[in-house]
Amino acid sequence: MKPIQSSLKMWMEDNTNFKENYTKIKQEILNNPEVKDFLSRHEELTAKVIDKNLIKLHEYTNQSKQCQQCTSLQNCKNMLKGYSPILYVENNEIHLSYEKCPNRMMYEKQEEQQKLIESLYVPKEILEASMGGIDGDPKRGAAVRELVKFVESAKTKIPQKGIYFSGPFGVGKTYFLGALANELKNYQISSMIIYMPEFVREIRSSLKDDTLNEKVDFFKKADVLMFDDIGAEMQSAWFRDEILGSILQYRMMERLPVFFTSNYTLEQLEKQVASTRDGIDEVKAGRLLERIKQVSKEVPVYGENRRH
Repeated sequence: MKPIQSSLKMWMEDNTNFKENYTKIKQEILNNPEVKDFLSRHEELTAKVIDKNLIKLHEYTNQSKQCQQCTSLQNCKNMLKGYSPILYVENNEIHLSYEKCPNRMMYEKQEEQQKLIESLYVPKEILEASMGGIDGDPKRGAAVRELVKFVESAKTKIPQKGIYFSGPFGVGKTYFLGALANELKNYQISSMIIYMPEFVREIRSSLKDDTLNEKVDFFKKADVLMFDDIGAEMQSAWFRDEILGSILQYRMMERLPVFFTSNYTLEQLEKQVASTRDGIDEVKAGRLLERIKQVSKEVPVYGENRRH
């Protein structure tokens, strides 16, 4: 008998605590600034309806809205990772739904990019680069200023021209691209970094699996396109004119920016791309260079070799 009485007493105590906790939680929910704002815009909702939907309101208050409290999709605190809660009223009832948050949309866009270019190689340290990680070497001051200027403009509208970073081996040109790509993510601008020698191999393999047009179409339309180490690859006239030329022509016409890094100045690059396995064609090389000039601005990068 005693155990039953003890259990009953505990249940009654817990029940009392439950009522107290319920009242406390209810007040916390109704005093939440977001909930108060929502209810103030829907004065037609009765106390009965509000009480009936306290669980929905509680669920709403405990989650991040539009990534405000989440640094990344992996660190999302919401019940449905990558989805932001929305409260609305319909037929005099409170409803709670979810929409994709900016982090998820960016992730899905990057996932789609990754499916298209799985074999392209970008070093891990470049993928983790940041604007803050660029040191204050005064020899690179002009290049850094141009990079910052592009980012500032992109906050309101993506500029029509990117930058052609030319300079010797190891001065940090590729790091600039990675830092820029990571910075642009903060403004929901996607980018694609293409290591040119791998790009040539990727295009060749695409001829075998019939994905060439799909990939080229994506490169044409990416928000910000970046070619790393242009001029380093051995290329055919077909690749120069039909692939690279086609991509740059489209982006020139659509006024979409392209970034480049190269060990060659633009003048030196023209001679490099004129000579292919098919012979020398200065006219078509000149045409490619004109497209590069239309989508980018040449900025030399100086400094010490950081790879020693």
